[in-house]
Amino acid sequence: MNDDARAGYRTTEVCREVDRKARTMRAVTWQGKRDVSIDTVADPTISEPTDAIIEVTSTAICGSDLHLYEVLGPYMTPGDVLGHEPMGVVREVGSAVDTIRPGDRVVIPFTISCGWCWMCRQGLQSQCETTQVTDHGTGAALLGYSALYGAVPGGQAEYLRVPHADYGAMKVPQDGPDETYLFLSDILPTAWQGVEYAQLPDGGTLVVNGLGPVGQLASRIGVHRGHRVIAIEPEEVRRTMAERHGVETLDLTDDVNDRIRESTDGRGPDAVLDAVGMEAHGSRAARTLQNLAGLLPDRLGQTMTEKAGVDALGSLHAAIDLVRRGGTVSISGVYGGAVDPMPMMQLFDKQITLRMGQANVRRWTDTLLPLLTDPGDPLGVLDLTTHTAPLDRAPELYKTFQDKTDGCIKVVLKPRQ
Repeated sequence: MNDDARAGYRTTEVCREVDRKARTMRAVTWQGKRDVSIDTVADPTISEPTDAIIEVTSTAICGSDLHLYEVLGPYMTPGDVLGHEPMGVVREVGSAVDTIRPGDRVVIPFTISCGWCWMCRQGLQSQCETTQVTDHGTGAALLGYSALYGAVPGGQAEYLRVPHADYGAMKVPQDGPDETYLFLSDILPTAWQGVEYAQLPDGGTLVVNGLGPVGQLASRIGVHRGHRVIAIEPEEVRRTMAERHGVETLDLTDDVNDRIRESTDGRGPDAVLDAVGMEAHGSRAARTLQNLAGLLPDRLGQTMTEKAGVDALGSLHAAIDLVRRGGTVSISGVYGGAVDPMPMMQLFDKQITLRMGQANVRRWTDTLLPLLTDPGDPLGVLDLTTHTAPLDRAPELYKTFQDKTDGCIKVVLKPRQ
């Protein structure tokens, strides 16, 4: 497209922006612990030359959203727009955006990164120096994820402002269902990075703790890459889904680690990927402290979380116990504790490597996009969504996802319905 044509597009879209400034949209908003609602909020507008506005066609509920729903209330304000797994159609672009144009179909990464700072150039986009939330000492800003990560309005809405859209917005083909590409926003690169960080030898054995959406995709990625994958999951419906993709599964029993060691020559697996995170089973004390922080006034709750926060560590400690000596524990599940007790003697004695962190989404997209456009669907992304619904059903489906009822594994919301 030549410069005159681009200018014409922008002029048209600026006019549309003026027309829409007084308009409102529907969005999923946080109102309190275990309380989200559908509210009418102002349409987003372009505020920086590198912004874009997309009309959201699909947006997912992520396991990380449940941390806001349940644990991270001290960093939330009633009315915050949730959601960090969106895709849609570009409607407006800022004057500095040359990589996308109105009408393009795009997926938006949950991490907001500039693409040109030192961290981005090292492939550490989740640590972007341009968008780091220095007030809280955290990494790159995230869409829809609390004051801890920038308080940026999220994508569970009819429209979304995309900061740094010139780098972040990922063009995808116009054909195919949204679910072919939607998970490129977060959980697919999160799972891919988790398997990369596991540092598996050729044909090695990977154990995945937890078969939520990230655990499902990480398990499939492991199988796709030629590894033996064993997944531990207490919910039968989740085990059944994973088994369709060549994953061995086991229930979460008291002797599950011993059984896996027996099947791996007594040593244990080469790596364990923890896809559970801070809300693992089995830590009543940690859950009590999390609940207490959520009941305190925001400033006190933030202080308690940052200075004395403790996670439920059942999954992580089990991974450390299980992995073979000299192996790797890769952490994809989110943790937020400041004083978590860790078995340092065991880590040191077993010579274990720990790898973890928010996904550097744009680092992996060039590798992942060809797998998504493959008509054979080698990662099984079209066999993940269990619930598809209009935006208005979000409050009901947050609860369904949190309670793991109705076979819920992955929820996709459709704002246009």
